[in-house]
Amino acid sequence: MAEKKVRIEDVAKLAGVSITTVSRVINKIPTVTEDNRKRTEEAIRKLKFRPDVTAQRLAKGVNYTVGLVIPRYEGIFFSFFAMEIIRGVGMACEGLKLDLLLHISNGRTPVNLGNMGGVIFADILGNEKDITAALDENIPCIVINNVADAIGVNYIAVDNLGGAKKAVEYLVNIGHKKIATIAGDPITQAGVQRLEGYKTILEKNGIAIKDEYIVKGDYSRRSARIAAEKLLNLKEPPTAIFAASDDMALEAVEVILEKGLKVPEDISVLGFDDNPACLYGPVTLTTVKQPLFEMAQEAVRELQKIIAGKTKTLVKKILPAELVIRESCANAKSK
Repeated sequence: MAEKKVRIEDVAKLAGVSITTVSRVINKIPTVTEDNRKRTEEAIRKLKFRPDVTAQRLAKGVNYTVGLVIPRYEGIFFSFFAMEIIRGVGMACEGLKLDLLLHISNGRTPVNLGNMGGVIFADILGNEKDITAALDENIPCIVINNVADAIGVNYIAVDNLGGAKKAVEYLVNIGHKKIATIAGDPITQAGVQRLEGYKTILEKNGIAIKDEYIVKGDYSRRSARIAAEKLLNLKEPPTAIFAASDDMALEAVEVILEKGLKVPEDISVLGFDDNPACLYGPVTLTTVKQPLFEMAQEAVRELQKIIAGKTKTLVKKILPAELVIRESCANAKSK
């Protein structure tokens, strides 16, 4: 026979107080006499009563359940990006005593927003309708990994443009002029901004932008392999390659080595992400660190303030990206 669940009424009866008094003791409201508080706490211990946290929150008119919506893509649970976002959001929710709902979105089926007190969207791509729905229903939400000025929604993003500029400027400063890029998917804001940063620094330094040195990728290793082979087969191959992700940079290194060339002696390679995989391989990868974990945690903190009514101002933050110098880049050979 199942054990009978202890109710708040049972605690009130044993303590000889009202249900309201029990509720006030549970929620640590000071307007309770010392005698009533002690008797209520003793009854709670004796009955092993466990308050329903969700009910407590709803009674206060606040829902502290946070939804994390991530667009579905192949290999998501092997993705450094996805894992850092989930880890950051999860740990921040634990620290702030928030409940977390994870939703992997296919971009076609609407997300059920009804049981969420606030929502974090891990990018806009594929989530446009859900973001609009959340705004229409006045559900607090924040977008990460995307500067979303056009939508008028809270956002925290990474400085993709600035990070790419730092990467290419570094290659220029160590003597490279034949700099190619394996670009990110142009449907993503990160892909567009990292390519823009590449072009901006070449123009700034009077280096011609060559179409053959710009090869489109989609952040996957497969696309990077095709792109690297194309670059190495050029009549005048580059002396340095800036890849818009570490996965693509690491695959480019593999292709270069397979061709009998050396990294960085023959070709320098620079990535973007600071994936832990950068530390393992024939050479450690010079890269741009984007603060994914910090971005995710900051999003939870800001969303909690919005849910609790502590802030009314639209959140707009762009976190800096940092150049991390390792072994995969060297001074260009003089010719």
